[in-house]
Amino acid sequence: MVADFITTVGDYIWTYLLIGLLLGCAVFFTIRTRGIQFRMIPEMCRIMLGRDRKDKGGIGSFQAFAVALASRVGTGNLAGVASAIFIGGPGAVFWMWITALFGAATAFMEATLAQLYKKRGREAFYGGPAYYMTTGLGARWMAVFFAVLVLLNFGMANQTVQSNTIVASLSSLFGVNPLWVALPIALLAFAIVSGGVVRISRVTSILVPFMAIGYILVALYVLLTNLGAIPQMLGLIFKGAFGFRQAAGGMFGAAIMQGVKRGLFSNEAGEGSAPNAAAIADTTHPVKQGLIQALGVFVDTILICTCTAIIILLSGLWDSGADGILLTTLAIESEVGVFGKYFLSAAVFLFAFTTIISNYYYAETNLRYLTRWKWPVWTFRVLTLAIVFLGALIELQTAWAMVDFTMALMTLCNLIALLLLSNQAFVLLKDYRRQKKEGRMEPEFDKSILPDIASKLESW
Repeated sequence: MVADFITTVGDYIWTYLLIGLLLGCAVFFTIRTRGIQFRMIPEMCRIMLGRDRKDKGGIGSFQAFAVALASRVGTGNLAGVASAIFIGGPGAVFWMWITALFGAATAFMEATLAQLYKKRGREAFYGGPAYYMTTGLGARWMAVFFAVLVLLNFGMANQTVQSNTIVASLSSLFGVNPLWVALPIALLAFAIVSGGVVRISRVTSILVPFMAIGYILVALYVLLTNLGAIPQMLGLIFKGAFGFRQAAGGMFGAAIMQGVKRGLFSNEAGEGSAPNAAAIADTTHPVKQGLIQALGVFVDTILICTCTAIIILLSGLWDSGADGILLTTLAIESEVGVFGKYFLSAAVFLFAFTTIISNYYYAETNLRYLTRWKWPVWTFRVLTLAIVFLGALIELQTAWAMVDFTMALMTLCNLIALLLLSNQAFVLLKDYRRQKKEGRMEPEFDKSILPDIASKLESW
């Protein structure tokens, strides 16, 4: 009953308010930045592959990118895409693409502001929406509300979804009791998160490229072995997104709803989660991390989510009645044989496990905002161990409902803050472009360009 109530309220927020605001902000930021997410892709790649201040002992741009991408690339890319297609039809894939293409501008804005207002910690920088809401807007009430939502979402509900997916996949594959899968996963997660953001960033910077490249290669194999079916697949996507029959049957709205909702759950653009990772980078200019986080949206949705959609649609099983991870499993097994089942289980483990440890960092960052005491952090680490273990053994209906509900409220709160602070990000982007035009390879930020808030920028 609780799950039904949360789902009803969450759907109301999504349907009548958030989708319009989310897409509206994404289009507005795209226009004001003159399509930064399209025009500056080469610069994004250069920053990601280059060197920054990380040589001085800090956390570099790529490591911060990996932490954010680890959270983005999770069960949403595997089970979430499948569920979106199951409920909204192939047209949902198109609206996922739209959410990512325009949402990348929103990701740029939130990551840039997180860098601008970051704080200096003992081991690394830290920050996120709660910090730019407090320092930039002077709205501590909003920051506290947002931080609590992050704890509920990324510290609890989302962790349950990720661990449950891992255990369900591995226990069924090997025919073992879920308890024997849940316990080592919980202990391994605890061992990593207890090392703080430095250990988390190191682990994710190794695992994330490995898992992403492997999944892309499998999808590419499926694509190449079904070249003749590609036009039909694209037809399904575009007809499902705009077709008269779908509109008349109510599938048009379902396609948009599922595409935007699951697209956001996957790439997190505008949600306010990735800025917590963006803030940890030790870089010379806030815009650098904004650019690299915009690239992360493309990698997550345009690459990884599309890989899942390709596998499902080319398999012809998208309307078989299967949903979620079961649909993805059946599709990949039909395309690459029994190897697909084992490969997907490995992918589920890597995707979901890296999401667990990144989600933990998001939650810890916001817990540190709420209290300066150290004992709540260690208590929360132990609680994370329990959540990952117990979450793998419970029903997911309430957890999914809580994820959607808190994600909607987080996004609404964050988008309001982004709109109010957007002029500062535009000034930063203008400064970055000016320095690039002057021939400076690595632009450096001077807080004097923002005189009204210069005294508040303690880390620059």
